[in-house]
Amino acid sequence: MAKKKTVTNLFTQAGLWEEELEILFQIVRNTELEETIKWGGPCFVLNGKMVIGIGGFKSYVGIWFYQGVFLKDKYSVLVNANEGVTKALRQWRFKSKDEINPKKVKEYVLEAIQNAKEGKELKPEKKKSLDLPIELSTALKADKKMNDQFKALTPFKQREFAEFIIAAKKEETRLSRLEKSKLLISAGKGLNDKYR
Repeated sequence: MAKKKTVTNLFTQAGLWEEELEILFQIVRNTELEETIKWGGPCFVLNGKMVIGIGGFKSYVGIWFYQGVFLKDKYSVLVNANEGVTKALRQWRFKSKDEINPKKVKEYVLEAIQNAKEGKELKPEKKKSLDLPIELSTALKADKKMNDQFKALTPFKQREFAEFIIAAKKEETRLSRLEKSKLLISAGKGLNDKYR
């Protein structure tokens, strides 16, 4: 009989990091954070906001702090997994259970919880203004109703349409994509809504 997927066994089914993950889970479970699964992985939230994630990978097991940039990091253990891209998230990686000091980990967890209570949060930078392809810009100027419908879409969906049209190299393909986009925009739908 197959093992039921739970937060606890999500990463341990392959037999990797079982002891290490259990230690980390127990530390975090002994706090006020609520355990849940987001994006297919275990995470812990406070008032709906993600505070901590835990997971096992090929070469390490880790705990990550979604707003880790605000942690004091008094033991100098946190890493930015994607320097220059990742702004707030910080990870603490372990290669064996011997590297996990529960007392120190709990200090970081409690500080992360306190920071969340204080509302410390690095918000994503706003993206640059949207550059519309000339074909789409012209069509929106010519049709006020479609222009209003386009503006009602989220910035993400607006960007999808712009990039979809811009990506075409041939003019006939751009015009074909514009026609497809017009139908979706007038229906209040995003380009890839059917896949979400």
